[in-house]
Amino acid sequence: MPSRTERAARVAVLADSDTRWKWGVLTARRITAENAGSDARGFVLRGRATPTPRQLAETAVSDTAPREVTGTEFLREVRDAAARGEGYDVIVLALVGGTVRALLHGLAELALDRRPVLVTGYVGVVYEKLADGLLLRHGADVVLANSRHDAERFRAVYEGVGADPGAVVEAALPFLGGAPYAPEPGRDTLVFAAQPSVPVTRAERAYVLRRLVEHARLHPDREVLLKLRSRPGEHTTHLEEFPYQKLVRDLSVPPNLRLVYGHMGEVLDRTDLLVTVSSTAALEALHRRIPTAVLTDLGVREALGNHHFIGSGLLTSFDRLDGGAVPKPDEAWLARQGVGADGDYEKAFDAARARVAELLDGPALPPIAPYYTPETAGGYLPGVLARHRLDVTAPEPRESGVRRIVREAARGAYRHGVQRVAPVIRRLGEL
Repeated sequence: MPSRTERAARVAVLADSDTRWKWGVLTARRITAENAGSDARGFVLRGRATPTPRQLAETAVSDTAPREVTGTEFLREVRDAAARGEGYDVIVLALVGGTVRALLHGLAELALDRRPVLVTGYVGVVYEKLADGLLLRHGADVVLANSRHDAERFRAVYEGVGADPGAVVEAALPFLGGAPYAPEPGRDTLVFAAQPSVPVTRAERAYVLRRLVEHARLHPDREVLLKLRSRPGEHTTHLEEFPYQKLVRDLSVPPNLRLVYGHMGEVLDRTDLLVTVSSTAALEALHRRIPTAVLTDLGVREALGNHHFIGSGLLTSFDRLDGGAVPKPDEAWLARQGVGADGDYEKAFDAARARVAELLDGPALPPIAPYYTPETAGGYLPGVLARHRLDVTAPEPRESGVRRIVREAARGAYRHGVQRVAPVIRRLGEL
């Protein structure tokens, strides 16, 4: 029988948002690239941030739509595939930390004869909940770090609590790429990369929007694009209570300012200056050597995530941008952030590929051993697991067509309540 590295690897990606779906699929391809013919089977977790077909298509990472599942349904799929002799070799958990921990628990309870290699990581800049997020992910076989900077931080957290840091593997963001920046005569395009939850307050978001409008008026020959992540009613990883699409209705917008959607890489193809508060789009732009600015107007704060860019040379303000200033990135900082400044991006996943291949071709993997257990976190872990209610042993519901329609309608009503009604109620409560 051929070893698992001598045939196409059977890979599954489970994601809980459009951005993590993109990260998960591209990560799966990069860490199994030497497994000829391997490709991932996709699943998206049913919940408040479940991506719409439009959002999935916009990621442009797969022609095959992922299957929408609950956590329990995914575990059953893993169990049943193994029973058929078609068990998954690698599972990429592109999820928030608590969900990763719950799935690790569920996968451990399956007690498979030969369990898959479990891979997880982060979709972008890690600027909050570093310790908690990492410890919830501990127990995966591979915890990917997107840069040397992150790898050092991740290992320090694990070592500092007495957890095994061996799963941490330095890699890079899997979606960096595109043609190097090349100015075009007559083109002058500034793109502001919006984020759904940064900044969070209406006043701060209105400030950013007002300054964009003023910048567009000061530079009538410059095209100013407000790049949005989701359309009204859609959500990504975070809920967006004050969408720019609604705030802009209260302003008189000059003709050279437009709202745009679409694949970030395609927008960057025509970008001459990328501006953001702390979006991962900054790293995409820097990888391509596109001039990039990180705003300090709202402060340099952990809550905003722009503190991550301290030492980058990119921190600046709208006043300076209005005056024509363009930040120059610090080369040493770039090298530590894994954005290809030294030309070694294509080698960035070699270590991860080697680690996965070693695990696939070695003996059966040991039992999953996470840091958070009833012994180490008896007052915390039960709540994390209870929120996900994973029970593979429960009987599978048999649905009639009518019941399925009712369930889908109820789920749609729930999403509408979470995404549209609840924010309105919260804002009324602040009056």
